[in-house]
Amino acid sequence: MPKWTKTPAEPVRISVLVFDRFSNLCLANCIEPLRAANTLSATRAFDWQIVTVDGGTVRSSSGIDVLAATALGQAGPADYLFVLASYEHQRHDTPANRRLLRAAVRRTRVTVGFDTGPWLLAAAGLLGGRRATVHWDVLDAFAERFLDVEAIRARVVRDGQLLTCAGALSALDLTLDLIAENLGLSARLDVEALFIRDDPPEGTHDPVADPLVRRALAMMRETVERPLPLAALARRLSCQPRTLDRHFRVRLGAAPGTVYRHLRLATARKLIEESALSVAEIALRCGYDSPAALARAVRRTYGAAPTALRRKEGTAAG
Repeated sequence: MPKWTKTPAEPVRISVLVFDRFSNLCLANCIEPLRAANTLSATRAFDWQIVTVDGGTVRSSSGIDVLAATALGQAGPADYLFVLASYEHQRHDTPANRRLLRAAVRRTRVTVGFDTGPWLLAAAGLLGGRRATVHWDVLDAFAERFLDVEAIRARVVRDGQLLTCAGALSALDLTLDLIAENLGLSARLDVEALFIRDDPPEGTHDPVADPLVRRALAMMRETVERPLPLAALARRLSCQPRTLDRHFRVRLGAAPGTVYRHLRLATARKLIEESALSVAEIALRCGYDSPAALARAVRRTYGAAPTALRRKEGTAAG
């Protein structure tokens, strides 16, 4: 059963191993959603560090230098190890790097290979007998090279505690899944909205891939200012209220009314933190009867009054 909200007991620790000629877009699609999740949840839910084989600087395929926090062999235990390689992956397949990868995986709960990172994991003997994907440009060569791996043309493949991801856009899918696993589906929806991603690719296991849920969410966002009674919402969607309720509970782990309120409050928080509108104007724009009603809802959900949220954001921006 999916969880609408979760509270991690402690930050999720992530070591991001990058190799020369890595995809900067892939790295951004891993890190930026996590940064957004921390910001929107007002917690340090995710901690990450960039690591390299030797602890030095690596250069992306677009010529951007990235300085590591530490060397792979000196990185401590992590909940997740992200292995990110792109171009010239075969040059990085050395006996020394294989040993380092095997040792790092032993210190990690979940290992994720991005782009051509799965090639390096397979070369280190870490994908034997498993299902995996890799960037589709090298998928055929990967299948021919690693006969003990079931190579699959998919965006993301999970086999136990090893995940593989086909490329930069797939990295966003995988990172959103990670956010949902650790903070719940409400956090995932918030981050998706921030990245303007509300139409998931076909064939994914994205909860919003359910057509009814997707259409309902779009209608909820369009009617934030004048929220519809759930019966009216169901009529507009040509379904029974109980059908809508069942789909939301199965796919999102929450009733439609809970999700609707969350979307309205998320919009209100964004306006509080990023605009100069008065609380009274924001209340009107988010379907609340009065500024006091909005203030109570904000305080109950975010643990602070609207004025406090605005001051906090202003301090952070400075």
